Amino acid sequence: MAETKATIKLQYFRSKIATPEKHKLVVKGLGFTRLNQIVEREDTPSIRGMVAKVPHLVRIVE
Repeated sequence: MAETKATIKLQYFRSKIATPEKHKLVVKGLGFTRLNQIVEREDTPSIRGMVAKVPHLVRIVE
């Protein structure tokens, strides 16, 4: 019996071009490769923390 893990959908909606290097690494670490891309990630405190570091670039959808 497989457990269903909680997930969150994230959207990369603003460019990281003029942002600090750390912000670029966070966006890359979340798995984004294109603008307006939506990815689904496991809802863990570490993922939530990464999103909290770049709220101006990434939003939680749904």
